[in-house]
Amino acid sequence: MPKMKTHSGASKRFRKIAGGTNIKRSKAYRSHHAWAKTTKQKRGLRKVAYFFSGDFKKIRRLLPK
Repeated sequence: MPKMKTHSGASKRFRKIAGGTNIKRSKAYRSHHAWAKTTKQKRGLRKVAYFFSGDFKKIRRLLPK
């Protein structure tokens, strides 16, 4: 059986955390039109986000290592 390849798009966007129990991701709506967003909204978008359980199972298959 050949080795599983890491999905290159997923590896650029997501990172596993130390215990392997979850995967970090960045939040959406952050890149454009910052003038239209409130300071509170922009501050919230800086925080790290994690996947929910259903998505975590899918993303975990894309990052085998």
